[in-house]
Amino acid sequence: MRLGPGEVARFGRGSARTPVELRLDDDAVSRLAGEIRVTDDHWQLTNHSTSHSYLVENPEGAGEYLRVPPRRVGAPIPFEFSRVVLPTRAQVPVAFQVFAPDHVYLDPDAMGVPWGSRTVTAYSLDETATYFLVLVALCEPRLRDQSRVAVPTTPQIAERLNGQTTSGALTTRAISSHIDYLAEQKLRIGPPDPHDPGKGDRRNGKREEIVGLALRFGLVREEHLALLPAPAR
Repeated sequence: MRLGPGEVARFGRGSARTPVELRLDDDAVSRLAGEIRVTDDHWQLTNHSTSHSYLVENPEGAGEYLRVPPRRVGAPIPFEFSRVVLPTRAQVPVAFQVFAPDHVYLDPDAMGVPWGSRTVTAYSLDETATYFLVLVALCEPRLRDQSRVAVPTTPQIAERLNGQTTSGALTTRAISSHIDYLAEQKLRIGPPDPHDPGKGDRRNGKREEIVGLALRFGLVREEHLALLPAPAR
């Protein structure tokens, strides 16, 4: 589900009288449990419950989380990736993930100059985030001077990064989400042209575009290879 600035998505168990955009099928979840609202650079969470707090976890923050109390309106969420967790009577809580709007960072070379002269970075990448680790793994063969080697596939990246993140092993589905996030939000790469015979495979074409742009602009360099586990012999 994609939301633009100012758009709202309601979540809960829902009903014919209480429609929701994100249906959570659990008897302990209210018909209208809450809503998320997108702003330019973050999102807000409203908790409609009168008795339960919700947790917003940072999957990449080594246990970092926020607690949104009952009836709290518009709590700002600063995490770039979030997992919203609702309490239930089952052993496994109900949860869903939110990819936040693109965070913007100031150009470090422009700090200390008058506000009117400041610029922002063209590609605001967080080198501590999992998506950046995925980006480095995509670029690794080219950085190791293996230019004829194809860009790694999603399963190959999953195997390469096994156990490397604080949230545990990455699934192929999670890696695909990170690749989509890199292409569409961080690097702003359009979809491959379906009429281009060299881009027949949509997913492979997207990975090729990501690697090409990252290496051309020096977004990933040889020193970033240290973020990856030691290559197998």
